[in-house]
Amino acid sequence: MSRSLLRNLTALASGIVFGLGLSMAQMTNPDKVLNFLDMSGIWDPSLLLVLGGAVVLSAVAFHIVLRRSVPLWDDIFHMPLPKAIDKPLIIGSALFGIGWGLSGYCPGPAIASLGFGNPEALWVVPSIIAGAALQRWTHYRQTADID
Repeated sequence: MSRSLLRNLTALASGIVFGLGLSMAQMTNPDKVLNFLDMSGIWDPSLLLVLGGAVVLSAVAFHIVLRRSVPLWDDIFHMPLPKAIDKPLIIGSALFGIGWGLSGYCPGPAIASLGFGNPEALWVVPSIIAGAALQRWTHYRQTADID
């Protein structure tokens, strides 16, 4: 098998495992997230276990994987570079948080919810796509003005 095919199959398997994990943790249920955010009502702290488990698993996996000089099916590790906290980051983070708090969905669970036929996901996913397209368009216009 070629490295490209192995890389794509690994990405597909990772996406499937991620989606199954979201489903098993009930993160595709917006009420689960909204109940976590509602500390004055029916507070559900189980999201802390999901997030904590993800952090621990990621820390262990990064520790093991980054011991290698190169990844299994690529020539280099593609790691994000540290950047300054700037206005677009703060605005984007605030919009993400507001959208998550209002709908109970973040992008991963919203897409996974489409597979379950959750009607809310039918308007949340296009909204996420529209927001991403608006950000790309705005970024393109700003960088075109600079050039």
